[in-house]
Amino acid sequence: MANHQLNPNNWIDLYSDYLFNYTISRVNDRVVAQDLVSETFLAGLKSMGNFKGEASERTWLVSILKRKIIDHYRKINSKKGKAEVRMNYNSDSDTEGDWLEERVEDTFEKTAEAKLENSELGDAIYDCIAKLPAKQAEVFKMKTILGYDTETICNEMNITASNLWVLIHRARTALANCMEENWF
Repeated sequence: MANHQLNPNNWIDLYSDYLFNYTISRVNDRVVAQDLVSETFLAGLKSMGNFKGEASERTWLVSILKRKIIDHYRKINSKKGKAEVRMNYNSDSDTEGDWLEERVEDTFEKTAEAKLENSELGDAIYDCIAKLPAKQAEVFKMKTILGYDTETICNEMNITASNLWVLIHRARTALANCMEENWF
């Protein structure tokens, strides 16, 4: 069994580019990607005592980064369905302002028409997926709909990570074209 050691003095030189590229492909925002990589290094420093040496430094840092990316999306998704209530005010001193008063739940309920439209959209998407080449469709469904991680898909489909991203890109392009022709 391998007994890997941590050397945080080399992390930036050895892993920052790799971690950044890994992150940017998942969050598609340079500033967010940089922040997540920084948070990963900080979390790695804080949790060095938990490192057992069973995995390489890079693998261990990537596992921390994956959790940071998941947390990032959880944070974004937890804000969905909420509306901001802003209040304008005039004070006695004649200065005006705009305060964010509170957050309230968005009480919008879907109408029957909206539900039908969503159902039709879902049908259109699945019809377009059915028109993709079999391997593209399978990889797209595994990654986008089922949420499988890259490694699992690559192992199951016997493809490389770069091949996976090419297949997903081609599937997304074909789906966008299909949806444009059939839905919009």
